[in-house]
Amino acid sequence: MSDAEILRRIYEVLLERKKSLPDASYTASLFRQGEDAILRKVGEETLEVLLASKAGVESEIVHETADLYFHLLVLLAHHGIPLARIYAELTDRFGKRRDRDQREK
Repeated sequence: MSDAEILRRIYEVLLERKKSLPDASYTASLFRQGEDAILRKVGEETLEVLLASKAGVESEIVHETADLYFHLLVLLAHHGIPLARIYAELTDRFGKRRDRDQREK
């Protein structure tokens, strides 16, 4: 499974959880609590990435970054923003940077 594929599959599950709101789902509980709860989790996970980085423990950085990615996907699903929009934005930025770097040479 490609890197982009795993993100897409997780995102699809998140959209389904948002729609069905199953009782036993952590993700559904975030959607039920609303944007403020989701933003708190994104903030919490961001801080944990920073602390893991400061500690310099690679396994912690990886673990906390995965948590942050997950909660960012929850935020995107909350707003109904498809991953394709993020990929397009990154592609556009990468292309502009490469063009600028080539002109500066």
